[in-house]
Amino acid sequence: MHDQNRRIRAAHTATTITVYQAYAPHLGHPAARDGRFPPAWKRDRMTWIKPSFLWMMYRCGWATKPDQECVLAIEIDRAGFDWALGNACLSHFDRDVHPDRETWQRELKSSPVRVQWDPERDLHLRALPHRSLQLGLTGEAARRYADEWTVSITDVTPLAKEIHHLLTTGAPEAAARLLPEERPYGD
Repeated sequence: MHDQNRRIRAAHTATTITVYQAYAPHLGHPAARDGRFPPAWKRDRMTWIKPSFLWMMYRCGWATKPDQECVLAIEIDRAGFDWALGNACLSHFDRDVHPDRETWQRELKSSPVRVQWDPERDLHLRALPHRSLQLGLTGEAARRYADEWTVSITDVTPLAKEIHHLLTTGAPEAAARLLPEERPYGD
């Protein structure tokens, strides 16, 4: 996962990595307040985490899309993130990775983590030529994420709105200075 086109870029420390998700306020606000996902958060369904802040902004429309008005920065344990990567399967069949479609389908069925590479986004949310990682967590991975790997949860909706406001009022340099610092992960 370290070629130039597909490289994980994220805010990270020696022990944690930050991923983003957007939720309806009734889920997002309690999660940020309590530092853990509330009981209403479904541990039995797939949840997608994104290490790229700008890809999250693209997905949630700067926190304006329905049920995505609360953007969370979830700091998780690197060992958990690495476990997820080690137990992942591509979300789509790729001839360069899988010998045949049947093998991929078996891997997909048994894997608790899906990998998807989507075009990274620039400050104006335009597609860039390199890809950004999304991880889909289900089953054991979703439970571990919510109950073991999560170190902290921060509501970054005000930051998203401030950056978007600066962009729409013609201050892209000021907006860019507020972006989280994301650098290659795992080098």
